[in-house]
Amino acid sequence: MSRIGKRPIAIPNKVTVEINGLNVVVKGPKGTLERTLPPQVKVEQEGNTLKVLRRDESRVARERHGLSRTLVANMVEGVSQGFQKRLDIQGVGYRAQAQGSKLTLNVGYSKPVEMTMPKDIQVAVENNTQVVISGIDKEIVGNIAAQIRGIRPPEPYKGKGIRYQGEFVRRKAGKTGKK
Repeated sequence: MSRIGKRPIAIPNKVTVEINGLNVVVKGPKGTLERTLPPQVKVEQEGNTLKVLRRDESRVARERHGLSRTLVANMVEGVSQGFQKRLDIQGVGYRAQAQGSKLTLNVGYSKPVEMTMPKDIQVAVENNTQVVISGIDKEIVGNIAAQIRGIRPPEPYKGKGIRYQGEFVRRKAGKTGKK
């Protein structure tokens, strides 16, 4: 039995869950999320908890069990609290600006890099070098953060680039001079 899959999901007070066969709709104070689960699992609501159960003991059902439970738990957490990722920009002259749903990055290229955020993602810049991406869908927040990091990933010699907050970048020694 999946250790993750058999854990119940607690539903906060202001969150409602609708289950229509394989379709799960979660509504909360921050918004609404909808997902269609694989046919090998089913979701049951018992009071203020949700349980994700397998329909059979096949290999595919066992594989999807823990995944489906985590996806539903992330939906519940997203509509109640939301998710956020923080990125740090390091380098001389590297900075970011946010204007509405547009993020402008000056990270050493000849022209600034502009990104437009999806409608349900908020972006904020603190101290010109810290970017905060927040939203209700964990998957989209993580993908946007990875796209921003991919514009200028941290390099191992000087450590310049965009990195996740708290990410460790292993540094390499540079060239040594001739003797």
